[in-house]
Amino acid sequence: MGLITGEETGAEMLAIVYGMEEGMRTLFERLSKRVSDREAAELFRTLSELEVHHKQMIFDLYKTHGGELETIEAMDRVASPDVIEGGLSTEELVDGFRPETSSIEDVVSIAMMLEAQALDLFLRYLQRSHDFDTKAVLMELAEQEKSHLKYLGELIDKKTDHS
Repeated sequence: MGLITGEETGAEMLAIVYGMEEGMRTLFERLSKRVSDREAAELFRTLSELEVHHKQMIFDLYKTHGGELETIEAMDRVASPDVIEGGLSTEELVDGFRPETSSIEDVVSIAMMLEAQALDLFLRYLQRSHDFDTKAVLMELAEQEKSHLKYLGELIDKKTDHS
């Protein structure tokens, strides 16, 4: 991916991840406007809103790990949202998305794919990093991705139970 080397400090890693989360928020928001299925659109909007909360949590972590930016607005100005958690660009995903065939199951599958890629990314860089603070940040981020996967799995289970 080139964005992460494994040599970043905890704060630097969190700043990169913050940009990825903004990319995810933007992606989900854009996709919510492209689907015709109301339930799928609503789920995309919900996922977009969850990324807002996740960005706040990441910013709070960033501050506790010595990040220099004082406000979340400052972080928004410098964040790079072009690459999302799985290492893909938001444009690649939007361009490859086919709204005419997208169901709620497709939405959850897309989200699960991205979260699984993020988990893999964080675990790979956890192995590369030599900085204890960065390792702690990456472990926390990996745990969050696991909880996101669990949430999405529960969503698909609910949908399957109601079908």
